[in-house]
Amino acid sequence: MTERFLPLFEVTRGNIVESIHYGAIAIVDLNQKLLYSYGDPQTVAFLRSSAKPFQVLPFVERGGVEHFGFMPKELALSCASHETAQIHLDAVRALQKKIGIKESDLQCGVHLPGDPEMLKKVIVENITPTANFNNCSGKHTAMLAHAKMRGLPLETYLERDHPIQQDILTAFAEMCGIERDQVELGTDGCSAPNFAVPLLNAALGFARLCDPASLPKARADACRKITSAMTSHSEMVSGFGEFDCELMKVGKGKILTKRGAEGFQAIGLLPGALKADSRGIGIAFKVSDGDAGRMGEDLSTYNRVRPAVTLEILRQLGALNDSQLKQLAEFGPTLPIKNHREIVVGESRPAFKLVKA
Repeated sequence: MTERFLPLFEVTRGNIVESIHYGAIAIVDLNQKLLYSYGDPQTVAFLRSSAKPFQVLPFVERGGVEHFGFMPKELALSCASHETAQIHLDAVRALQKKIGIKESDLQCGVHLPGDPEMLKKVIVENITPTANFNNCSGKHTAMLAHAKMRGLPLETYLERDHPIQQDILTAFAEMCGIERDQVELGTDGCSAPNFAVPLLNAALGFARLCDPASLPKARADACRKITSAMTSHSEMVSGFGEFDCELMKVGKGKILTKRGAEGFQAIGLLPGALKADSRGIGIAFKVSDGDAGRMGEDLSTYNRVRPAVTLEILRQLGALNDSQLKQLAEFGPTLPIKNHREIVVGESRPAFKLVKA
């Protein structure tokens, strides 16, 4: 019997493994066939922000992009866990004006920015963050746009029985190949409904999102708009220098990735990512301890496990060549551990080998 979580990533000091992060991985094709795994691919986990492309899908499928004239970068922002850099604040404000809603309509709550320069500005100028500073403000703006387009109440747009939330749940379940009543529901940090499914099903959703040829035309077209926007404007999905952004830029339209809170990561390989005739592949993994964010000396935040594990998965699959791995070397897979005098005292490294199904 497969253990749910296995050693995924380790940190050494001298010759001793000082700490170990555990996790599970599922990699599937378009037919939900398990290609590779590590740990239990049936592990149920919340996607958290990795669900964002699916949460905007019904809006795009119903013609929302055309209705409001969303530009690709605005659609990318609708799928974002942005860092609240100035470009994100400017874009979300412009989008709200285009839609005809107010920042006060957002029910996502408030938090400090992740972008170092904006964080410094907030502190030095004593700025009080507002809803647009929330890294989910793009998603909430798109949800409100969806409700407004259909003449539905804006005040209750986050309620689980609201028509747009019901449409999101249906679309998510269909994309992931699971019945609606089998999706475990929870409330996200931004107060929107969120979904927990087996890693295998989450991976299937990303495989279909990235290679939707077998889906109905309206949904397939919507998937292509979403993936094109995210990969073309990855700086809107997270932020310049952040892992998701940089991986999608290096992937040149063939790799989609979206992080989620508490150690979730989802990746989709578009057709041709592995070889000329390869089809879409979905990857989902969960770090059991949540892979808590850390802050660097420049005030930037980062995760030490998921970027390195993602690169190692893609390296083992052959989805990144040596040149691409070199461009992403600051994220891993293996990195030196330095103390406060910049002396190398150990290393952080992946500790898994994918198991072929």
